[in-house]
Amino acid sequence: MARISTDQTKRIAHGISGLELFRLMPEFRRHTLETFTELTKRFGHIVRHQGLWISHTLTHPSYIEHVLQHNAQNYLKGRSYRVMKESTGNGLFVSEGEFWRRQRRLAQPAFHRSRIQSFAQTMVEAIEAMLRTWHFHAQQNKPIEVSAEMRALTLRIAGLTLFSTDLSEETDAMGRMVTKAQEFAIKRMFQILRLPLALPTPDNLRYRQLLREGDRVVYNIIDERRRGAKPEAHDLLSMLIEARDEETGEVMSDLQLRDEVFTLLIAGHETTAVTLAWTWYLLAQHPEVEHKLHAELSTVLGGRKATVEDLPKLKHTLMVIEEAMRLYPPAWALGRTAIADDVIDGYHIPARSEILIFPYITHRHADFWDEPETFNPERFAPENAQNGPRYAYFPFGGGPRQCIGNNFALMEAQLVLATVAQGYQLRLASDQRIELDASVTLRPRRGMTMTLQKRNAEG
Repeated sequence: MARISTDQTKRIAHGISGLELFRLMPEFRRHTLETFTELTKRFGHIVRHQGLWISHTLTHPSYIEHVLQHNAQNYLKGRSYRVMKESTGNGLFVSEGEFWRRQRRLAQPAFHRSRIQSFAQTMVEAIEAMLRTWHFHAQQNKPIEVSAEMRALTLRIAGLTLFSTDLSEETDAMGRMVTKAQEFAIKRMFQILRLPLALPTPDNLRYRQLLREGDRVVYNIIDERRRGAKPEAHDLLSMLIEARDEETGEVMSDLQLRDEVFTLLIAGHETTAVTLAWTWYLLAQHPEVEHKLHAELSTVLGGRKATVEDLPKLKHTLMVIEEAMRLYPPAWALGRTAIADDVIDGYHIPARSEILIFPYITHRHADFWDEPETFNPERFAPENAQNGPRYAYFPFGGGPRQCIGNNFALMEAQLVLATVAQGYQLRLASDQRIELDASVTLRPRRGMTMTLQKRNAEG
């Protein structure tokens, strides 16, 4: 078990340093997941990396629980989040301390279970609008790039539900911005010495242009609301605009609003889109699981639209999504920085060292899962779901910094899967190699082209 200790006989974890670490740097960049997985197999559930700074990779659930929950006050968001802050600003995802707590309190009511349930109809209407375009693709036997389709859908849903704004016309601009910004952020994360963004290098200039595209969309949303548009809207944006500081009475500046809207808009659509893309991929590979899904949908829905009242009955639908997130967690890595010295299971964690946590590795580790590489949604059946350690499965993080939108994302994914799967089966296009892209989120590299097979006249 992880613990805090005053024992002076502190162990130093095994791992790599010096020349070996330097030689492995290209592999960390090119084959990130494979390289960290191999180091876990070689050294165990805590691996020490010592170069210009000290890092520890943790993959045991009790170690992860210690950092994310039991001693969370000793850990700040890590170096990787400081890179992301360059684009998201000081939003919920990266902010710290009292400022984070204040912003979290302001946003929390928008994600209360009863409130997000009211979004279900809007979500289903957006899904059906997407399916109307899919109808023509299916008629012409034209394949779709399912990752892009899911991003467009979840962006529209995030805009409509959280900000009462239809962002359909901004899909290309936002999609381009998110993709290129992720590539740029990952590149900077692996740089030992980072040049300031203010320097007019070609990469920096392209990146700043991308951010301007995102800022244009976000500031348009804010400006429209500031001018009194949509007075009837009682959404997240209204809550943030109307919120006042308890001590000063001040409202949020446009910059603060920009950071929160930008963060929640990007995080609110990208991770769910990635989860859905991998879900379609897994169902295409496992017809027996898909058959059971179709049977449940037929029994519960009988061809009608899914509603929020149906979700508790769509147990297998949810289990499919949960298992997809086990194998392909959209947030595949988390980072923390130790504030003070700590001891985890007798191993010394020095102050200012970095902690690397990989849901992808822990979710697939044979110490915690039977046949971990097998797609088996039955793991999440109610009778099986409580068998493993708490932090053997944590696709939304954990502790005080657990994703604020986890229930929103699960409801959205469940409604998308139930609605689409009633009408279509998705199949991978031929001559396609699907590879993992460990960017900020775990995307399929080069996308995922699939064909549409109609199941019934209503689809």
